[in-house]
Amino acid sequence: MAKRSTLFIRIVEGKNLPIKDITGSSDPYCIVRIDNEAIIRTATIWKTLSPFWGEEYNVHVPPSFHTVSLYVMDEDNLSRDDVIGKVSISKETLSGKPQGLDGWMNLTEIDPDEEVQGEIHLQISLLVDGNAPRKLRCRVLEARDLAKKDRNGASDPFVRVRYNGKSHESAVVKKSCYPRWNESFEFELDDTPADSLLSVEVWDWDLVSRNDFLGKVLFNINRLQSAQQEEGWFRLGPDKPKHSQYEGTLGSLRLQLRLRDETVLPSSHYQPLTELLCRSVETHLNGNWPDLIMLIDETTTSENRQEVATNLVKLFLGQGLIKEFLDVLFKLELEKNTEPNTLFRSNSLASKSMESFLKVAGMQYLHRLLGPIINRIFEEKKYVELDPNKVELKEAGCTGLHRLQTEADVIQQSSSLLQSYLSELMAAILQSSSYCPLLLCQAFQQLYQRVQARFPDPEYRKVKFIAVTSFLCLRFISPAIMSPKLFHLREKHADARTSRTLLLLAKAVQTIGNLDTLVCCSKEPWMVPLQPAIQQGIAQLKDFITRLVSCHDSEDLGLHARMSLQCGSMEKEGFLFLHKTKDKCILMTSPFKKYYVTLSKDTLSYSRTQHSKKSSFISLPKIRAVEKVEEKCFGSANVMQIISSEESGQQETLYLDCKSVNELNQWLSALRKACSHNTNTMSCYHPGIYKADRWSCCHQKEKTDPGCDKTRHGVTLQEWYDPLDPDLEAQLIYRHLSSVQHAMRDKYYELIKQEEVDGTDTDQDPKKVDGITRLFKILQDLHDAHMAVEQEERLKNKNVFLELQT
Repeated sequence: MAKRSTLFIRIVEGKNLPIKDITGSSDPYCIVRIDNEAIIRTATIWKTLSPFWGEEYNVHVPPSFHTVSLYVMDEDNLSRDDVIGKVSISKETLSGKPQGLDGWMNLTEIDPDEEVQGEIHLQISLLVDGNAPRKLRCRVLEARDLAKKDRNGASDPFVRVRYNGKSHESAVVKKSCYPRWNESFEFELDDTPADSLLSVEVWDWDLVSRNDFLGKVLFNINRLQSAQQEEGWFRLGPDKPKHSQYEGTLGSLRLQLRLRDETVLPSSHYQPLTELLCRSVETHLNGNWPDLIMLIDETTTSENRQEVATNLVKLFLGQGLIKEFLDVLFKLELEKNTEPNTLFRSNSLASKSMESFLKVAGMQYLHRLLGPIINRIFEEKKYVELDPNKVELKEAGCTGLHRLQTEADVIQQSSSLLQSYLSELMAAILQSSSYCPLLLCQAFQQLYQRVQARFPDPEYRKVKFIAVTSFLCLRFISPAIMSPKLFHLREKHADARTSRTLLLLAKAVQTIGNLDTLVCCSKEPWMVPLQPAIQQGIAQLKDFITRLVSCHDSEDLGLHARMSLQCGSMEKEGFLFLHKTKDKCILMTSPFKKYYVTLSKDTLSYSRTQHSKKSSFISLPKIRAVEKVEEKCFGSANVMQIISSEESGQQETLYLDCKSVNELNQWLSALRKACSHNTNTMSCYHPGIYKADRWSCCHQKEKTDPGCDKTRHGVTLQEWYDPLDPDLEAQLIYRHLSSVQHAMRDKYYELIKQEEVDGTDTDQDPKKVDGITRLFKILQDLHDAHMAVEQEERLKNKNVFLELQT
């Protein structure tokens, strides 16, 4: 049994942001933090007070997380970035909205007394010694992950303990966010104390300015009477919020957030459901009886259709039945549709499933196909415009011979550029038939054949091609061209000029995908200059589809093996700056060197060049921790460390310097997922480095000290190359089926009654009737299993006195 929490975050746009630059505008971007750990940075939208991002993420978070915060920043090239404001949402708020939050949220001012983080290790005890007055002892042991308040990337923390009007202070630990005090403070307990609260406050000591607040913990002494002693790690909380003078004047963000907490049972609980779904797919093609897949299709609403489609696709990918599942959906869709011109254009379960399948199984193909042309457009930054109403005239020529370009000149140059881009793209598409994943070829092949059998008349000879292009071009290639960042083709959004070029190219691809130049030219006459290139592209696309659907299954490579090659490789690669140190190695001043790093299924390898034959590698099972490094260590906030053990037992640490917080968290996520089944993992680590005979984080002198901070395996980003998780996918499908089981039952009886009226099925197949009945029995069994787990959790937590976060 495992707890899985997934947070969906969509950062849509902002409005009414304050002016931060002398130009009368701002350059806003967002930072997303989970419990003060930065995990996402959006692109910067330049020179605007109403930015549009449209970025979405799925983040796997630990069930114990408390808050998600979004900080809006103004990027500055010459000075530190300005903080505009933030939006904070607690886990309780998200849990109370199962359908999620969607709307505008006001930005609030950053209050330093609320910007706290970290935990403190305390031991609180009552001392009773015969007739002597009772005493309250507070032992302050250590703290971890405190906020960094000084410019050196650390703090100078000390503790102030207050009770009943009296206070004690600990020693100051210089330059550390992981201090160790090990000090005790005692207070006499009166029979009738004026205040029953014990306050433990952590402060950052400053020589000149006022001390900075780092957080506090409050204890009710009256509740401690029965326990006598309590020890553990306690989360530091903020001070009382202050009224902001800027409330309502910092603008707002439009956000969509949804938290899903799942209790994933052992695999054996989901096996009956998985087997029933697989059997339903395998037997559906034998008749038209209303089976499970048909009922799911009929009862899934538009609000959750995309999520259900993605979960079903991943489940059947893992079972090696994705072709059969998609074929069932194609068959159901074709039976309902009598108009070929609207085929697969709606957001049906078939359309959403095929779209999800392309993203899960075809993203490497997409990157190889579009990467060169997208990079060329970004690098050239050419001005391209065909619409006369949007043409911007500019000067052209050499110095002293400037002349104003005419509208015709701009359109002619733009047409030539677009035709060049389009020709390069179509040539790449035509050549991609040789490396298109076999699984994609087979899916498009059965779609092509299904449509051809459904519309065999000569007048519909284009429909089978349009069915393929409606997914390949309209739902896959064209959206990726328009928004390359959302498909991980580029790290940043395109600027206004490049964005317009991409939009025009995507329009041309959509026109080619529709296989009809006349419709486009009648709606947008300014696209006429591209008509020759579009006509040539249509011919090339038909040729490509003909090749694509002519693929044949390789006899020596099974479907399941191919699936593991295409979707479970966990590959990630790119240039990073590395430094490696062993137990007795001294860290040099400038240790990082550029390497090409590749994460494969079993190893992490690195070499000086991408195609170098000589490389070093780390076996993934030997990795014990993958964690961030304090900014003060190397002067960079984007350094991570990989701690592994050698066969000799010696510990080795590899430091990787990433160029951005996004790249850092992508590598952290990929490595943590790849090592998720490692058994010899560390529970704690040092976020600093060992230099000058001590750890920079906690100042401990023993190099073998186990660590001053807990390892974090929980926060990871969901990526298209993630390995399949059959139990989680089965749990998500169960949750959906459980929510619609009454609608499924009603729909089932409705279809049975209709067939009796029509006289189309007088002999009901007992196996299929039994399948539907068995589904409801399986859902009830899973419900009972979840109830038993919840009851066990309640009994386990019944006598818990204080909430400890360890």
